[in-house]
Amino acid sequence: MQTRYDLPCNIAQTLNIIGDRWTLLILHELLIGETNFNEIKTKLPGLSANLLSSRLKSLEEAGLVVAILYSAHPPRYAYSLTTSGKDLEHIFNALILWGSEHLQPCYKEIVDAKTNSSVEIGYFSKETGERVEHIRIQPIQS
Repeated sequence: MQTRYDLPCNIAQTLNIIGDRWTLLILHELLIGETNFNEIKTKLPGLSANLLSSRLKSLEEAGLVVAILYSAHPPRYAYSLTTSGKDLEHIFNALILWGSEHLQPCYKEIVDAKTNSSVEIGYFSKETGERVEHIRIQPIQS
């Protein structure tokens, strides 16, 4: 992982981990269940084997992906997301929701599985569990 942003900012530090070209798409393939190198490469035309290998290694070092050897000769690995990697699902969902509002053509939408109606993002208090209507971003005091 190359540090591009040396800023005291959650967004900048997150982009240092997942902001490289192809990285989010690789993570998304893992999130939807693709686990081996060739499956991921096939699903992402234009992504070279060397770059995929490099990105997977960086994601492993960052603690978002784990590789499990399933064949020694030749060495083959199954890749899966760690808990930290799985927690990115909310980011992907936010991107899908943004795209459903702003992209033409739009390729995906998120709907309620029971009613098939559109959904939106909501924020809830960790203390009370109630929906929060007004949020503010503030620095963490050290």
